[in-house]
Amino acid sequence: MKKSIAYLPKRKQEDLIFLVREINKRLPQAELVILYGSYATGKYVEYDERVEFGVPTSFMSDYDILVVTQGIANRKAETVLDNIDDLYYKDPETQTPVQFITEDIKTLNRQLEEGRYFYTQLKQEGIILYDSGKLKLTRRRKLNFKEIQQQAQEYFNEKFDRAIEFLEQTKFAYGRNKYVMASFQLHQAAENFYYAIRLVFTLRSNKQHNLSKLSSSVKKHSEELVKVFPRNTEEEKRLFNLLKNAYVEARYNPDFLVTQQDIDILLPKVELLRTITERICKEKIKEYGEM
Repeated sequence: MKKSIAYLPKRKQEDLIFLVREINKRLPQAELVILYGSYATGKYVEYDERVEFGVPTSFMSDYDILVVTQGIANRKAETVLDNIDDLYYKDPETQTPVQFITEDIKTLNRQLEEGRYFYTQLKQEGIILYDSGKLKLTRRRKLNFKEIQQQAQEYFNEKFDRAIEFLEQTKFAYGRNKYVMASFQLHQAAENFYYAIRLVFTLRSNKQHNLSKLSSSVKKHSEELVKVFPRNTEEEKRLFNLLKNAYVEARYNPDFLVTQQDIDILLPKVELLRTITERICKEKIKEYGEM
């Protein structure tokens, strides 16, 4: 893997230096920090704004960062990285977003030995931002795209079917005027559509219920996804936050308010997400079979 980010603009280098410094300070079990994705390949989008179907949308590539650890559970490492997230964001509207994932070295090397698509591509294209020198990555197995296609199809079937079930449960709750429960079911439908995309395109997905992070993590796979929740007005932001918060609030907060009108607007959005998810996932699975 490469070790230089000198090709990036100074501000981008400063962002990455800050993130690595905070990782070293707050997560001593981090042994490797690897930049992957569009910023590693140089194919990143600084900022793009356009109007599609009358809706203003914007797109900005994320910093995709893998933190390889030793001697700490993934859940604990993820909590630390979430805290670093909070420290990093001073102006989320203008800053380059960051997406952390973490893996224990034993798990990572096993995935490389098995030729898992996401990890083999990461090793091939990634840039090492920090290396303690204590760990060694195993050689990646040559990719078998027949296996990859089969895995992607299985992941898609599971997550997409589950999302459809949640959509049906949303409509059932709506028919009984249970709008708060409908918002929870709708959240679960959106969550599983996003999971389907992540798994088909990377064959890897850490557990995540935050729709902001989920939607941000998949937007690179299709520009169409930004049309679902554009968040270009205060009302759009309110509706998205309502759906995002429903995962917890709909179950535990008796004062959580969701109206029929809210569901009337949110349901077609999640149905649009369903349509986009089905199309781009099937196209990607077909692409694997042709590689």
